[in-house]
Formats: sequence, structure tokens, C-alpha cells
Amino acid sequence: MSAQSLVPATELAARNTYRMPNESTAYRTARNALLAEEIELRRHIERVAELRRALPPGGEAQGDYRFTGAHGATDLAGLFGDKDTLVTYSWMYGPQRERPCPMCTSLLSAWDGEAADIERNVALAVISRSPYERMQAFARERGWHHLKLYGDTHGTFSRDYHAIAKDGSDISAFNVFTRRDGVIRLFWAGEMGDETSDPGQDPRGAPDLMPLWTVLDCTPEGRKPTWYPSLDYKD
Repeated sequence: MSAQSLVPATELAARNTYRMPNESTAYRTARNALLAEEIELRRHIERVAELRRALPPGGEAQGDYRFTGAHGATDLAGLFGDKDTLVTYSWMYGPQRERPCPMCTSLLSAWDGEAADIERNVALAVISRSPYERMQAFARERGWHHLKLYGDTHGTFSRDYHAIAKDGSDISAFNVFTRRDGVIRLFWAGEMGDETSDPGQDPRGAPDLMPLWTVLDCTPEGRKPTWYPSLDYKD
């Protein structure tokens, strides 16, 4: 997408014919100014996606990675199925946890409804250091039906791809792999965390993987800095 071929965002915003019931002139002026910024954000998201797609080949995945899923033991190649691209999410549900991470669980609850659509395009695997049976038991409790779950049999994959902290605790990790001519390589991985966070914000990546935050970002309250999802709500 060439920036030279794009109509300026302010011009596109000026073409906007939306008018909401009983809005003031001040509201419409501010809303159209915001719309121009939203158009720029859309364009920046696409520019970043283009840069991501243009990355040179990543490192070859050479570890002896073993997983256990619904159909028994498999290796990293087995997670691809018939696809050439594999998306993995490392779920914070390690053996030291009595219950899984609520934030990861909120994300995966949304992804469960999208899994069939995602897998029309790429393979999707949810991995944790818990045994598959433990993961599946929680999935039934949560009402998940579509996510493919895999236990990281030896924890090697989790260690190599940054899903284990130095103290042995879990870290969520989002990795994308490709398989070309039989060679599996890392294509891209989320690399944002505490070191790259901005003041007053919870560490998060971009693009944000959680629909929850996308919805809340559209509200006047926004993201409450001290609130996080829970596995259960009693009120």
C-alpha cells in the first residue's frame, strides 16, 4: 500500500455522512477529527502487517519438541496438520497452577468461537505444560469445543519459545511458525512485555489479541488499570 496513492485521512473523514440523533456541532466536529485519526490507525496497522509479512526467514525450529493432544503424541510438524502456517498460544496453565490464568482464559474463550474460521486459513494450537487431560477437563468446564489443546510433554518448547520465566512460572507466548520445503521456522513472535510497556499501562502487545480490550477501548471508561478478567463472577 503506497502512502502516495492514499487520499488524506482528513479528506476521507470530511466525506463522512454519519449523523447521530441529537448530536451537537461540537460533537460532530470532534468526532470527525477522531475519525481521521482512526483512519490513520487503520493504515498504520496495515503498514505494520506489511512489515511483518516482509520479515526475512526466522530461525529454524530444531528442538525435539513433543506434545500430547486429543489423538495422542505428536511433534511440532504434527501441529501443522495440512497447513503451511501454524499459530501457537502458550496458555498459562503450568503444573504449579491450581487454576489457569484468567487473562489467558478470557482470550481463549473468545478464540474458541473463532477457531473454526482461523483454521480455514492456518493451523492453531493452544499449548501448556499441563497434561492434555487436565487441559481438556478445564475446556469442558469452560464450554470450549473448538480449540486444539496440547500438553508440552517435556516443557522444551515452552522453554525455548519464552513461555517460562526465569523463576519457572508461566508466561503467555504467541508464536507463528511456517513450514516451507519441509523446514519449520519461526515467522514472528510477540515480543512486548514489561521492558517495552508505557507508563501507566499494563504491559501488552500490539496488535492486541483480546477482543475484550478492543470493546472496552471504545467505551468512555476505557481499560480500568486495576481490573482484570476472572474465571468466575459471583456478583
